[in-house]
Amino acid sequence: MAGTRVGLRDIYFAKLIKDDATGVAYETPVKIGKAIEASVSPNTNSETLNADDGPSEIETAFGGTEIEIGVDQLAHDKQALLLGHSVNADGVLEKKATDEAPYGALLFRAQVSGGGYKLYAFYKGKFQPQEESFATKTDSPEFQTDTITGTFMRREFDEVWSRSVYTKGEGVSQTVVDNWFKAVYEPSTSTPAPEENSGA
Repeated sequence: MAGTRVGLRDIYFAKLIKDDATGVAYETPVKIGKAIEASVSPNTNSETLNADDGPSEIETAFGGTEIEIGVDQLAHDKQALLLGHSVNADGVLEKKATDEAPYGALLFRAQVSGGGYKLYAFYKGKFQPQEESFATKTDSPEFQTDTITGTFMRREFDEVWSRSVYTKGEGVSQTVVDNWFKAVYEPSTSTPAPEENSGA
């Protein structure tokens, strides 16, 4: 059984290039900065049916998930990736009113007490331009890091919006763990061979 989360690292983003009834496809995940923090806030809408003078049924609908991530810095090429901006031939970041953030998958991992990690994947979302604050230098250095917020939803292909795994969990494939940040995880399509009946 996994322990308590005690760390955060390796925040990656993979641009979504296809999501329809025939399947999904992503570009190779890219690390977007050194992780500082992440918050995941699912949004749900609930309605309660009252009958016989009291609550009778509750129906809940998933309304997407807001994720805020904090990193040491969002370099120009990472801002271009996340927000649809461009870096020109002079290496200058250009932001246009017509820029559109792409959909993509967000991946990260959290170390847990007792060893191992929890790996997370959020499959379809886009980020919005981040707020930036600045302060003059004083006698006491103060780091000014970057945060950015995105909204994630279910995929059209299979309605999956997130998957996670504990790296030391029973039955977890080491291949899945090793490849988590190399390509966006999709379940194996192979079916394990049935075990032979050894008899009683």
